[in-house]
Amino acid sequence: MQAMSLAELARQIGATLHLSDGDSPETPVHGLATLSGAGNGQISFLSNSKYRSQLQDTSAQAVILHPDDLPHCPCSALVTENPYVGFAKAAQCLDNTPDAAYGIAPTAVIADDVTLGSNVAIGDNAVIASGVVLGDNVQVGAGCVIGQGSHIGARTKLWANVTVYHRVRIGDDCLVQSGTVIGADGFGYANDNGQWLKIPQLGTVIIGNRVEIGASTTIDRGALDDTVIHDGVIIDNQVQIAHNVVIKENTAMAGCSVIAGSTTIGRNCTIGGLSGINGHITIGDNVHFTGMSMVTKDIDQPGVYSSGVPAETNREWRKNMVALRRLPETARRVKELEKHVK
Repeated sequence: MQAMSLAELARQIGATLHLSDGDSPETPVHGLATLSGAGNGQISFLSNSKYRSQLQDTSAQAVILHPDDLPHCPCSALVTENPYVGFAKAAQCLDNTPDAAYGIAPTAVIADDVTLGSNVAIGDNAVIASGVVLGDNVQVGAGCVIGQGSHIGARTKLWANVTVYHRVRIGDDCLVQSGTVIGADGFGYANDNGQWLKIPQLGTVIIGNRVEIGASTTIDRGALDDTVIHDGVIIDNQVQIAHNVVIKENTAMAGCSVIAGSTTIGRNCTIGGLSGINGHITIGDNVHFTGMSMVTKDIDQPGVYSSGVPAETNREWRKNMVALRRLPETARRVKELEKHVK
């Protein structure tokens, strides 16, 4: 990304520009850094009071901050009510991430009946199977495989070594990080007198628009109906989403979380890292699970839910485990005492 003036950056992120001595609206900025690490030509931000002590000593060209912090800022400031959102927008403006591919690599293998939109880029050794449709400005990184009949929407970017199985549909403006697998078979088997009989997974995966999927995540295809990820969902690295799961709009899943089959997750939910969600249940809208939550039943009321046990010293943990094993006996004695009191 070329350098951008302070005035233009302020306009792009919706902030009010306050200039310090020596700066002008046309002063260029070219990158972002932390308050303690920023220098000339770099933007920083303050959204967490934990770092307020670093503001007065920063060498940044300008800082994105809340109006309350403006009196303490030694440099130019881009003032906004939500500095973290301002930082995110500034990062987009100054993003220097390369494309996943440039042009059509000569080593790419592309079936004769593939439909390519305008300005499609396909990297080295990518394989695009029969009947695939790639929308305008799609980027397919090196080593990706896109299976028969799949559709990839406009401006979607697949980083290297993503595997998209057959008949998968991915919407517009999506981002899929390396190593992700979309549309592999769900875990469907029947037990026939001790022998596992595979159930072919005949559905697919449908992913909406503006969905982002982290590295090495797996999203299984449906058994009969489809696995569906709605618009605006964000999924972290190393997440497992089983067959026939439905995740509704703008829900976020942190790393190493797992959703078992045929579960529906509502809109605007957040799922903390290492959480496990049981199959065949429904989670309503605006439900938030903290890290390491184990979810075993339907939840229809919005709010924050937790079940993970925070770390403690081994000595404390051993004592607590002893008390936990005695819990049934303790409960029985409490009931007897309650009867006696009554």
